[in-house]
Amino acid sequence: MATTIQPIDNWRNLLEKILQDYADIPYRYGDVKTYLIVSRDGNHFMLVHEGWENNRRVHGCIVHAEIRDAKIWIHYDGIEDGITGELVAAGVPKDCIVLAFHPPQVREHTGYAIA
Repeated sequence: MATTIQPIDNWRNLLEKILQDYADIPYRYGDVKTYLIVSRDGNHFMLVHEGWENNRRVHGCIVHAEIRDAKIWIHYDGIEDGITGELVAAGVPKDCIVLAFHPPQVREHTGYAIA
């Protein structure tokens, strides 16, 4: 009997690939690395910068996404054009993506899932 890959497994792989592609882009200034962090349950994905630039500490979240209740929740997206377009282009339905960085009353106007 063949094992079928569930959409959520595909989403985990997709999120990891998209964010790893961004992590692989060298930081232009200073000694700063970009890391992809995936939780043990495979439902939280974070892209973070860490290092030093011009004698100043650089540390911060670039993207935080979560798979929750059969949807991809984008809690924070600091990528210039965002990752939602890449998710949709890869086949994730808009009604399965929650732009959680918007207040609930604004989400209904985004074209994406409310919750």
